[in-house]
Amino acid sequence: MIELTRLPIIDVAPLFRAEDTAPREKVARAIEAACRDTGFFYATGHGISPNLMARLDRASRRFFALPESVKMKIAMAAGGRAWRGYFPLKGELTSGKPDLKEGIYFGEELADDDPRVKAQTPLHGANLFPDEIRELRPTVLEFIAATTRAAHALMEGIAESLHLEPTYFARHYTAHPTVLFRVFHYPASSLAADEWGVGEHTDYGLLTLLAQDDLGGLQVKAKTGWIDAPPIPGALVCNIGDMLDRLTGGWYRSTPHRVRNVSGKGRLSFPLFFDPDFSAQIVPLPQRATTAVDDSRERWDRANVHAFEGTYGDYLMSKIAKVFPELTRDVLPSGPLSA
Repeated sequence: MIELTRLPIIDVAPLFRAEDTAPREKVARAIEAACRDTGFFYATGHGISPNLMARLDRASRRFFALPESVKMKIAMAAGGRAWRGYFPLKGELTSGKPDLKEGIYFGEELADDDPRVKAQTPLHGANLFPDEIRELRPTVLEFIAATTRAAHALMEGIAESLHLEPTYFARHYTAHPTVLFRVFHYPASSLAADEWGVGEHTDYGLLTLLAQDDLGGLQVKAKTGWIDAPPIPGALVCNIGDMLDRLTGGWYRSTPHRVRNVSGKGRLSFPLFFDPDFSAQIVPLPQRATTAVDDSRERWDRANVHAFEGTYGDYLMSKIAKVFPELTRDVLPSGPLSA
């Protein structure tokens, strides 16, 4: 059963103005309430233009309309350790089951002389773009830049919601964030079929910013049960991930969500994952170090994120190995963390 409860809508524009102390405090308290409740909220005032979102939608639809053989020219296997490129329908797993979606993996565009690329750090490098859709490259890179800017501002709001200095996360975790961007296409599904665009899961990192088209399909597991998160024109859906859950000792919880497209049309979504530096050590925030509890019995995957110790890269690669097991073996044959 799907509840009708709506996620909160937060105008985050004050987070882009450091001098607006009172409005920023209001935003911080709204973020705190949302993160303590569902871990999800809509963000308006984020600074990403409707024109840019529309251009991204048009270019993406042109790409997914291409023949499979053409799309496979930029298959993820060609992206190597940078982990970029196209995967076909049912080419990604959630909880061991193929997702009813296809997509393209992008990330921060890095040159060969970037220290992280020279060190062969997984998930860092150049993107793959199709020759057939020339406008996709500049549009994707513009969208990543604009959404990353919004993510930095939102993390200031999250820091203030936790009574930390606004720049706390930038100083300790996101001076060089791991930025991963996806464009997903979900073909229409049937309510009668036991198939999901994406099955129940939580996100891995700090913060996800999602733009979606007007068809809907996203559902969030609130305390009262599953609720819909329908698109609101111009708004981003924001949610926290496992590492913010870990950092806050469970004060903020990463919330399961899933997607089923029953619109009868092809659905597009555009999530950007704004995560800690790949090499950042993940330990609870100072005032949250003793508050964490083992909540594995309550979690969708029965995992205890609060038991994790190590770098964010350690955590992320252990998760990716379950999502793309064959590709992990092919691209990183000596193990996902070897450099």
